[in-house]
Amino acid sequence: MGKKTRFMLAAALLMASGCSSSTASSTTAASTTAASTAAATSASTGTVSGTVTAAGSSALLPLAQAAAEAFMEQNPDCDVQVSGGGSGQGLQQVADGTVDIGDSDVFAEEKLDASVAAELVDHKVATITMAAVVNANLSIDNLSTDDLIGIFTGEITNWSEVGGPDEDIMLVTRPSSSGTRALFKTWALNGAEEASSSALETDDSGTLMQTIADNENAIGYVALSYLVNNTDCKALSIDGVAPTLENTYNGTYLVWGYEHMYTKGEGSEAAQAFISYMTSDEFASNIEALGYGVYSKMSDAALATHESN
Repeated sequence: MGKKTRFMLAAALLMASGCSSSTASSTTAASTTAASTAAATSASTGTVSGTVTAAGSSALLPLAQAAAEAFMEQNPDCDVQVSGGGSGQGLQQVADGTVDIGDSDVFAEEKLDASVAAELVDHKVATITMAAVVNANLSIDNLSTDDLIGIFTGEITNWSEVGGPDEDIMLVTRPSSSGTRALFKTWALNGAEEASSSALETDDSGTLMQTIADNENAIGYVALSYLVNNTDCKALSIDGVAPTLENTYNGTYLVWGYEHMYTKGEGSEAAQAFISYMTSDEFASNIEALGYGVYSKMSDAALATHESN
C-alpha cells in the first residue's frame, strides 16, 4: 500500500526532537557542514528525519501502515518502512537489531527467551479484537465455544454438525509463529491445539481473507481490522456475543489482546517519535476507524479478564 491511499490521514505530529542516522567521521569539511545544516533545519521545523523500520504482526500492519503514511506526510525527511511476517519474526528481528520496531500481538516473553525479551521495551499502541470468520454466504452466524473448538481441532468436519449445510469444513489457519494464532488459541479455543495437518496455513491475514472469500465452506480467524469495508466475509458471534469494539470494551467479548511495538532499549529518536505519534490524541480517532481498540476505553471488567496473561 503506497502513499496517497484511503489511509491518508490529516493528523498533526506531536512535537519531537529532530534526529538522523549516525555516520562514520566525515571525510570533508563540506559534508560536515551539510549534515549540520540539515540537522539544524530539522530541529527548527520540529520535524523528524532519518529512517524507521518496523516488521512483524500482520494484524497490526494496516494500522502501522496508515500511521506511517500520515507520519511521513508531516515529516517528509523521515522514511518509515513497515512490513508483516508475523509477531514471532518481528520480535526476533528487533531483538537481533535488524529492524527498529518489532510489531507483535503477544508479549515478547511468549515468543523469545526471557533474557532476550528483557532487552526489549514494550509500547502498547492499541488493543486488537480477533474474530472467527467465514464466507458471507454461509448460513451460520454464531458458534458455541465447544463447536468452535471442535472445528479447529478437527473433531467437527462438516457444517451440518453445527447447523449448517451438508458440506465439508475447510480450515484456514496461521503458522505457530503468528501472534494472531496465539491469541485465538488462548481466548477462543481455551488453549486447544489446532488441527494444522488438515488445514491450509498462511502467514498473511490478507491471503487468509481472500481464501475464505473464494471458498464458501472455509473458516479462519483474523483481526477486526481486516473486516473493515469487507463484504465477502463475515465475523461469527461466539456464544451469542458479537466480536465488536463495544463488546470488547465492556468485557463481554474475550478474544482480544494488546498490540505491541517493541524497541531494543528505548529505540532511536525517530522510532520513539513514530510510536508517540501512533498513541497521540491526534491519531486516536483513526485507530477505531481502522478496526482497532483504544486502550483508554477498555473497562475495568474487560482488563480484569486478561490480568493474569
